[in-house]
Order: sequence, then C-alpha cells, then structure tokens
Amino acid sequence: MTRRLLLSYLSLAALVLLCLEIPLGFVYSRGERERVVNAAKDEAESVSAYAALSLAAGRGERDLPGRVAHCAQRIGGKVVIVDAAGTPLAASHRLDAGMSGTLAARPGIAAALRGTSTVDVRTSTIGGVEYLSVAAPVGQEARPVGAVWLTVPTRTVHERVHHVWLLLALGGFAVLTAVAVVGFAFARWAGRPIRELEQATHDLADGGRFEPVRITKGPPEVRSLAAAFNHTAARLAHLLASQRAFAGEASHQLKTPLAALRLRLENLEPDVAARARGSLTAAVTETDRLARMVGHLLAMARLEEHAAIPATVDLGAVCAERHRTWQPLFAREDVSLVLFAGSVGPVLAVPGAVEQIMDNLLSNALRASPAGSTVTVELRLQAPPRRALRDSRPRWVDLHVTDEGPGMTEEQRARAFDRFWRAPGAPKGGTGLGLALVQRLAHASGGEATLRAAATGGLDVVIRLPSARPPGESDHGPGGDRPRRPRREAPALPA
Repeated sequence: MTRRLLLSYLSLAALVLLCLEIPLGFVYSRGERERVVNAAKDEAESVSAYAALSLAAGRGERDLPGRVAHCAQRIGGKVVIVDAAGTPLAASHRLDAGMSGTLAARPGIAAALRGTSTVDVRTSTIGGVEYLSVAAPVGQEARPVGAVWLTVPTRTVHERVHHVWLLLALGGFAVLTAVAVVGFAFARWAGRPIRELEQATHDLADGGRFEPVRITKGPPEVRSLAAAFNHTAARLAHLLASQRAFAGEASHQLKTPLAALRLRLENLEPDVAARARGSLTAAVTETDRLARMVGHLLAMARLEEHAAIPATVDLGAVCAERHRTWQPLFAREDVSLVLFAGSVGPVLAVPGAVEQIMDNLLSNALRASPAGSTVTVELRLQAPPRRALRDSRPRWVDLHVTDEGPGMTEEQRARAFDRFWRAPGAPKGGTGLGLALVQRLAHASGGEATLRAAATGGLDVVIRLPSARPPGESDHGPGGDRPRRPRREAPALPA
C-alpha cells in the first residue's frame, strides 16, 4: 500500500510539473529568441543611420571602419556595410576577394539594397557556428545608398536556453524528491492502520493470542474495517476456544464410558445364553467401532484446531516402524505385508501425520484383503525431468499402499474421502472417517491423497508428500551413477 500511494503521489506531481515546466521552457525559449532578433534589428538600424549620416557628410571611409569594429565587438558578431553597387565600404573582419564579389547576390543584402529590411530568423551552420543575420538599407528606403549586414552568433542564446531547461529539470527533480519524502511519510502514516491489521491477521492465522486492533486513527474506511476485523476475530477466537474445550472434554468424557461399556459387555459373556452370544459379539464390535469413530472425530477436530507447520520427517523410518508394528496383525489374518523402502530422503509433513496415515491405510487394507493375499507398501521419489544443472522445481515422494481386495469403482473412489461414507459391501467395523482423516492430514502437510485402481484388482492409495531434500541435491546413491535400489522387507514367518 505504501508503494502504491507513493507512486500515485509521484505520478501526480510529475504530471503537474510537466504541464507547467514544458510550456514555461518553450515560452522562455521563444522570448529569448525574439529578444535576440529585436536586439539585432535595433543594432542594424543604428549602424544604418550612422552610416547614412557619415556618407552624407563625406566621412564614410574615415568613420565607418571604427564604428563597424565597435559594433561587432559589442554584439559579438560580424558587421559589413556595402554601397549601392554591393561593394564593401567597411567590414569588421577580413573579406577575401571571392566573398567581396558575391555580397550583392546574398538575399538579405539584395533586399536591403532595394529598400527592404530583412531578418533571417532561420539558423544555419557555417563552420559549426550557428548565426542570425539581419540586413537593413542605408539611407532612404526609396533610394538607398547602401546596406548594413549583421551576423550574430546564437551560441550564447542556445547555452542560455539549455541552462534554463537544465534549471527547470533540476527544479522538477528537487520537487519530486521533496514530494517523495513527504509522500513516503504520509503513506507510512496512512498505511500504519493497515499494517497493524495485517500483523493482527498473521498473528491470528498463526494461532497466536488475539489482541484487538486500535480503531481510533486512520481514515473512516480503515476504522470501519478494523472494527469489523475485531468483531470477526473475537467470534473466531471464541469458536476456537469452544472447540478446544470440546475436544479436551470429549476426549475424557467419551472414551471412559465407551471403555467401561466394553468391559461390562465382556463381563456379561459367561452369563449370556448360547443363542445370544452373536448379539453380544455384535454389541462389542459396535462398541469398538464407536470408540474408533470417536477417536477419528477427535483427531480431525484437533487437526482443524491446530494449524501445525510441516516439519522434516524420515518417511522411510516411519514406514519401517509401522511395518514392524502391523506385521503380527497381518500374519494372524494370513495376509502378507511387504515394504519396499527406497532412498527417498526426508519429507515435509505435520508431526505425527505419517503415523496416522499409515495406521488408517493399513487398517483399511487389512479389512479389505482376503486370506492369502498381499498388501504392498512402496515409496517412490517423483523428480521432474532435469532441464538444467540446478533445477528449482519441487519434488515429491509417493507413498503407495496397495491391496488385493475387491477394490472400488470410479464413482466409489470419487466419494471415498467423504466423511461417514462407506462403500457398499464394505467389511464391518469401519467408521467411514479413516480416508477423510488421511486426506486432511495429507493436505495439512502440503500434499494430496488419491485413489487408483491397482493392477491386481484391488485399491492403490497414493499419498503424495513434498520432499524435504533440496532440489539441487543428487538423487543418486553413494556411487553417484545409479539410484539406490529399494530394499524389500519380507513378512516374518509364522511361528
């Protein structure tokens, strides 16, 4: 905002200066030129009158050379007086024979010998010197007895005009500098309430403590905006506090009764008749499902409450740790769990997000996989094709969890990330929140989650996370020639 205000002030000041200084410069240039022309005409008429008196008194050869020399010295130019035939009578400078014979043929002298005063206001260049010529008749205009020809150099006039233009430019620059200093101070003063609003917005977005913005200064529109921001921020802070309190209270108030309910149902098992055992088992299953649903809801509430900043996470180490944790559960269901962990390097993710993503995906894959099938976890580094030695484009790491279950249709994959949505015929025990939580965690980490049809007929869940490795770092292994081949961790043999 400060730069825009300053630019607007400078643009307006420059426009005003251009509208004033350019006409002023042209007016001064025209006036200076007219002054020089008038001065030359007056000087020519003065010399003409003196020459007429001198010739009439018969003192032309004695008085005219001194007068011509004195006039040429005063005006800084050249003066020539000719008779009616065009023969030079006196000159302030030496005339060669060729020039003396052609004086009568010059347009200005010829017109003066006919009784007409002329002023050549057009400048020409002779020897690199610009000049102005004036010719006046000597004697009566009807029967002139000679002519006076003055050439005045205009170098001084041009230097004076250029000096004035330079002064105008320097004055305009000084005015623009003053406008820039004053405008910058005014723009900073006018933009201070906006900067306070911006800082308060950043603090609120970063989860900091909300402090109301002062609304006692600034334009009326800014004060109105600050008041609206304070009202909105106060409501948002109240909602966040209420959600934080709900998440904290629900975490204790819901988990404890569910655990007690499951314990009571298990204690009823010895006293339940054989024909009611199925209902009891279903009740225990639904209790477990409700507990998982509550856990997922609380996790999503905490994720939406805290805008966590992604940090560097060793994806390979986390996947290896979750592989070891889930391996016994997969072995118990006669499902193989295979991990292909390559040298993909660290990724950027919300702390704890990769663990929750792996747990949800492996839990879904285990429920959907039939006995004797295989669930594959694979890490792949997606680097853009190199166009230069140092490529600054981002790289990604894909986490693939592939099963050999029934899979999903294209319409089902499009709705799989909706909350509480479950595919028709899905195994019992699901909550419909696992994939929704996975997508939220991936987005919070700066990545994305997609579902694809696996080549084995099952489902391929792809979690793409931004790589934390610098773009210029080599993707090759220690040898520097080839990428390191991913290692495979086979399932443990059953006991």
